[in-house]
Amino acid sequence: MERSAAVVRPIESRSVAEQVMAELRRSILAGDLAPGREFSLRQIAEQLQVSIIPVREALRSLESQGLVHMRPGRSAVVAPLDLEELQSIYRLRRRLEPEIAQRSCRLLSAADLDRLQDVVADFGDERRTIHEIYEAHHEFHLALLAPAATSWDVRILLTLWRAAERYIRIGFGRLDLDPDEHWRRERAHQELLDAFRQRDPDVVAAAVHQHLAHNEQIALMALRDPAPGDTVGARRRARRAH
Repeated sequence: MERSAAVVRPIESRSVAEQVMAELRRSILAGDLAPGREFSLRQIAEQLQVSIIPVREALRSLESQGLVHMRPGRSAVVAPLDLEELQSIYRLRRRLEPEIAQRSCRLLSAADLDRLQDVVADFGDERRTIHEIYEAHHEFHLALLAPAATSWDVRILLTLWRAAERYIRIGFGRLDLDPDEHWRRERAHQELLDAFRQRDPDVVAAAVHQHLAHNEQIALMALRDPAPGDTVGARRRARRAH
């Protein structure tokens, strides 16, 4: 009797729209496409050597992530950095993450924590920029919370982390030239991991609150010292000039 076809299908390559979205998202998060910058769909399509259709589809996905605003016609603008948005993101994170961490610290195994120790060491590598380690950073924090997180917790966490990502990358990116910053980055995550090893919910909650407060201050740097071309920064410089 002939065997049935395999139930696992070959992996298909990403669509053009997905590739366009990934490249535009990378450019926005890295600050190459600065906050407030306006561009035409045709301009992006020509640079990426694709048609306008996948560009439009990609931009709609990025708009749902809060990274761009579509304009009438065939143009879009990179979403400006916003103080109220940043404060709202961290207000929600402070409500959610410490509570999950309190439960998770008693569920993580010693082996789980030992594996995360290797990740902490990578945070101090001076050869790696914040852009290069950010995915590992997400995985580290998710691993600490995952044992106690529901599927909805994870969805909300990922949404908040993605929303904060641009601020964090810009803020930390400006510190990368300082060798001591890499040591501080490693130390901050080591302190967080040490708190989880104590298995004390109150100690863990305090450590998570402190970690979030530190990162929020770094993220605020993206608003206090905006990059050239950032319309938010331009407006602030204009107000100071008057």
